[in-house]
Amino acid sequence: MNPTEGTPLLRACGLKKSFGQVEALREGNLIVNRGEVVAIVGDNGAGKSTFISCIAGALRPDAGEVFLNGNPLELGSIHAAMRAGIATVYQDLAMAPELSVAENIFLSTELRRRGIAGRLGLVDQKAMRARAAALMDELGITTLADVSAVAGSLSGGQRQVVAVARAVSRAGQLIILDEPTAALGARQSQIVLDTIHTMRERGLGVVLISHDLPRVLEVADRIVVMRFGRVVAEVAPRGQTVRHIVSLMLGEESAAKESAAS
Repeated sequence: MNPTEGTPLLRACGLKKSFGQVEALREGNLIVNRGEVVAIVGDNGAGKSTFISCIAGALRPDAGEVFLNGNPLELGSIHAAMRAGIATVYQDLAMAPELSVAENIFLSTELRRRGIAGRLGLVDQKAMRARAAALMDELGITTLADVSAVAGSLSGGQRQVVAVARAVSRAGQLIILDEPTAALGARQSQIVLDTIHTMRERGLGVVLISHDLPRVLEVADRIVVMRFGRVVAEVAPRGQTVRHIVSLMLGEESAAKESAAS
């Protein structure tokens, strides 16, 4: 039996983070299983970005723990998170527009040529193109037939998919997506959502931060609601409405219950 069988892929327990007198994250708890898409939603200032930054290693929490496959994760280190198999795609994408799709996928992890050419720092463009094309095919991405295309010539949705593919090539465990459909049209957003479905099918865990609630209801397996730095609700998307999710984000439902109880 696999020793990690039955163990959550990711478990974050009691994460807290303050900036001066501001408690940005008061109680961050999260479980993500393999092959599961968990969306984190909340109003601006709810603590979502701080929460995922602590998990991704970009911020060191003041308290709390994170476990990956049951093993404690070194906090406050992006490199440790990446070595463990966690990759994050932020809104700015960190793309180099003058480089090709393949070069962006292998940005900072370029494949070197064999022998003395590699020792001299020469890059194996052919190998990178072949591996990039294989990755696109594996992810079911049909909108990028030419991995030698310059990234600056791509649409917003295509650039987002390249950033996701780069994360998949480096992660292997968990992908964190920060507003992946922001500023994208319907067709471009669908390209990204199709890629998320493919990642789920590959057994990767996906954490999705998004204000696009209709898309969240479409793609997520669970929805975690944050307010004032805390996780205040967790719901399955089936049968939910955007209005109900918004009421949880704003605290209207809890306020109504308190009023009824009094």
